[in-house]
Amino acid sequence: MGQSHPAFRFSRSLFRDLRRWVTAAAAAVALTGALLTVSPPASAAGLTQVTGFGTNPGSLSMFTHAPAALPSGAPLVVALHGCTQSANDYYAHSGWPKFADAYGFALVFPQTTSANNANSCFNWFEPGDSGRGRGEALSIKQMVDKAVSLYGGDTRRVYVTGLSAGGAMTANMLAAYPDVFAGGAIASGLPAGCASTVSAAYTCMYSPPDKSPAQWGDLVRAAAPAGTTSWPRVAIWQGTADTTVQPANATELREQWTNVWGVGQTPSRTQSLGGGTTLSMYDDASGRPAVEVYSVSAMAHGLAVDPGSGAEQCGSSGAYYLDTICSSYHTARFFGLDGDENSGTLPAPTALTVTGTTDTTVSLSWEAVDGAASYTVYRGGTKVGSSTSTSYTDTGLATGTTYSYAVAAVDPAHNYDHTVAGRAYQSGGYTYAKGSGQAMGLWNTFTIHTLEQTAPGHYVIDDAGCSA
Repeated sequence: MGQSHPAFRFSRSLFRDLRRWVTAAAAAVALTGALLTVSPPASAAGLTQVTGFGTNPGSLSMFTHAPAALPSGAPLVVALHGCTQSANDYYAHSGWPKFADAYGFALVFPQTTSANNANSCFNWFEPGDSGRGRGEALSIKQMVDKAVSLYGGDTRRVYVTGLSAGGAMTANMLAAYPDVFAGGAIASGLPAGCASTVSAAYTCMYSPPDKSPAQWGDLVRAAAPAGTTSWPRVAIWQGTADTTVQPANATELREQWTNVWGVGQTPSRTQSLGGGTTLSMYDDASGRPAVEVYSVSAMAHGLAVDPGSGAEQCGSSGAYYLDTICSSYHTARFFGLDGDENSGTLPAPTALTVTGTTDTTVSLSWEAVDGAASYTVYRGGTKVGSSTSTSYTDTGLATGTTYSYAVAAVDPAHNYDHTVAGRAYQSGGYTYAKGSGQAMGLWNTFTIHTLEQTAPGHYVIDDAGCSA
């Protein structure tokens, strides 16, 4: 983008904190026939360049990161760097790899160069690079197709996020490919379709046009395939002290995407988070956030990170990576990538033990937790099943492969709790599971159910627990 600003160039979650289910003891087993070998969990792969991902009309490079033994059907997140940055820079600072490894999803880091743009910015303001089926936008779409093929990913759970120029390109990708992306997060970015020239890009950055919500929404509808009725969910991150991309852009983004979703401009609710961050949520008709706005007080231009080893911390500070709050953590939760639907405040089970193996199975046991309604089992950070007892057998494993396991205790949840957490909704004093619409009884603190998430935003009653 411009020469003087090199960096430019979803939240209340349905789920609980990762730290509440990480076990004090994790089991790792390598299967070689019936022989059990105890070893540390397999380490995740680093950043890998992928070639041959399509015609690549935008002349971009593709880099990926995926956890070891990533199961098929895992989600995919595309992460777009800012100007003067690179795929490796975003990989090293943003914190996304931590949650890819913990929750079990793949990452794609597209990269542009100074040959495409003097400041190595994605050309979000060029119609030939930001529209559907064109230039850089098409190259990014081809990377998605390649990654889904490589990792056997779930095409219903593909997301995109980006910083600054990468954030602006994210907005355009969401508009151009609503059939590809289930959600997106725009960090210090601009509304879709805000600019179509370099000079207009500077105007958008410093003094964005004050269009009506309908006018902004029309730009998205015009960029999308004709007849589109299903839209991505959008998280918007903005620092209040940003002088490169004025905070007014977050307002225009909110107006754009709430209009696309057909919801009002008044937040359904607000929440105070760490790092001086205020979260405003705008719910769809089912009561689930369609748009979320994270306003970080006194933060300048950059991506919000929070270095440290805590469950809600991530990334490392640096130029345009600002130590405030871990945006990647909250965005992953907004996308629904954290994997568990019902973990509460119960402690993690102890004495997790491998009790037996075959060449394709592992049997586990653990100590009971008082008050637990059931237990959720994770393999390599990804949920593989649940049990109402203190044992579980994992099947379909590969001989000679190392697996790591963790178990979470799930507390009983009242219908009121499910509704507040966004897993259910109430109508006429009764509660219904989101997505499936299954009747759960009265909306109160006495009726208890366990819900299982079977797809993004879709829950079913599972009082007996999932089968092994």
